[in-house]
Amino acid sequence: MKSRDTLIRLKKFQAEEKGRRVAQIEAMIAEFTRMIGDLDREINVEEQRSGNSDPSHFAYSTYARASRGRRDNLQNSIAELRDQAEEAKSLHAEAVDELKKAENLDGREKAFERMPEMLRPDMDVTALRPARV
Repeated sequence: MKSRDTLIRLKKFQAEEKGRRVAQIEAMIAEFTRMIGDLDREINVEEQRSGNSDPSHFAYSTYARASRGRRDNLQNSIAELRDQAEEAKSLHAEAVDELKKAENLDGREKAFERMPEMLRPDMDVTALRPARV
């Protein structure tokens, strides 16, 4: 009986760990999205200040150009994180399914163990046991 409890605890831990990973990735995506918004505002302010909004122009602001590069890197990172998030969600769903299976198995085994207590004395217990093949 202890091994079932240990198995369930292990499956629960694994499911929670996978859920934490999903949450962590989603938090990173949200933070990067916020940073992109900040960089967009900084780029606009710098372009207005310098009067030049053409990145290919030779006099384009170095600060705006560097900010654009950081923003583009963050956008690429978000794309990669979204792929990781999909994989992590899939792994989390699998871990939750395994946990449910372990809990269902435990419930069925406990019900089978309690079954003789639930039977009336006049019932035929041998008819309830599965046939051996």
